[in-house]
Amino acid sequence: MDTPIRKEIVDGLIARLGIQDFAKATIREVKQVAAQAEQASGVEYIKMEMGIPGLPAARVGVEAQIRALQGGIASRYPDIQGYPELKRQASRFVKAFVGVDVAAEGCVPVTGSMQGTYASFLTCSQADRKKDTVLFIDPGFPVQKMQLQVQGVRYETFDVYDFRGARLRGKLEEYLRTGRICAIVYSNPNNPSWVCLTEDELQTIGELATQYDAVVMEDLAYFAMDFRQDLSRPFEPPYQPSVARYTDNYMLLISGSKAFSYAGERIGVVCIGDKLFHRHYPDLSARYEGLPFGLVFSTRMLYALSSGTSHSAQYALAEMFRAACDGEYCFRDEVKVYGERARRLKDIFRRHGFYIVYDRDGDQPVADGFYFTIGYPGMTSGELAHELMYYGVSAISLITTGSQQEGLRVCTSFIEDHQYAQLEERMKTFSLIHNS
Repeated sequence: MDTPIRKEIVDGLIARLGIQDFAKATIREVKQVAAQAEQASGVEYIKMEMGIPGLPAARVGVEAQIRALQGGIASRYPDIQGYPELKRQASRFVKAFVGVDVAAEGCVPVTGSMQGTYASFLTCSQADRKKDTVLFIDPGFPVQKMQLQVQGVRYETFDVYDFRGARLRGKLEEYLRTGRICAIVYSNPNNPSWVCLTEDELQTIGELATQYDAVVMEDLAYFAMDFRQDLSRPFEPPYQPSVARYTDNYMLLISGSKAFSYAGERIGVVCIGDKLFHRHYPDLSARYEGLPFGLVFSTRMLYALSSGTSHSAQYALAEMFRAACDGEYCFRDEVKVYGERARRLKDIFRRHGFYIVYDRDGDQPVADGFYFTIGYPGMTSGELAHELMYYGVSAISLITTGSQQEGLRVCTSFIEDHQYAQLEERMKTFSLIHNS
């Protein structure tokens, strides 16, 4: 039985690109192989490798940005602290959907959460010269580690797979007891596994961050996208789970890219807890004229990086936050299609012998959402990623995300309705070949 795409096409492209181990192929490399194999074979690829929003940008934001541009805002530099109305609405948004009070002054616009993490790493790693290491609760977004590589900052990682629940405390303390950890980083919901840390786990992280004086960088790129519960009602529980309830040492990174499908304008906010914002670290004070943590972050790190964030995009995000808080715009309704796609895709893969790698949060099955993870019995990450390319399916290896598990990350964002039948047929062929 033949595969949908001839093996020599895929293998030749991989060799031509110099990819020696497909398990370590980057997202861009996998994307390039898929695009060229599609062109060479004439067979449509089901592309699951890129974590790019597949929905139109929120209309309420687009209209606000157009009004701002027509009003002449493009000719004016933004304040380095941010557009005051965005800061006010960001504070409201955190109160409405996280249930936590954070002052408007601590809500700082950034050029997407990517810039937010970069500036946060700079600030945290310079706050105390004895604390020179960032700790990742993996799996996670590979580019954050690249940012630290660029900065020359040390990092440590561990895969949360075997350390859920009560086991998380002991594992975290292994690293925190060294006295070298300046920051703890994770995403929630998680990219790539879509696991969601429970309130008990977040409480553990918060308590240990306070005890060992580390800053928690909570990446909320997929804000309120745990579709197992309704997190869409402003100022009413249930709220987006957050470490901010359990420590003062927190930075919340809230992106416009996924929840509002506003990725192209590179806009987000970093919300710094009030006490951390005003805290004076001796090493930061000596280096930056006595400024507190929050002002070092904005008036030194961000100013040096970009001198501010797109002015008109700040107007867009301010209006999206306002409309969400006022109940005029339910952003969750627009993105919950990702959960439906994940449910249908998982059913197809499971029917043909695949399993979900990161499959549970405590006693609950993992949510259906933007990402999920798959494995196949007896196959390594690299073998599975390479093999699926013969079937016109592209996804990235979990190895590239810091996971220790064998499997792939699947992204639901670009799946189209006609591709479910394609995937069903191709995975049926995959199963027949591998069980013959």
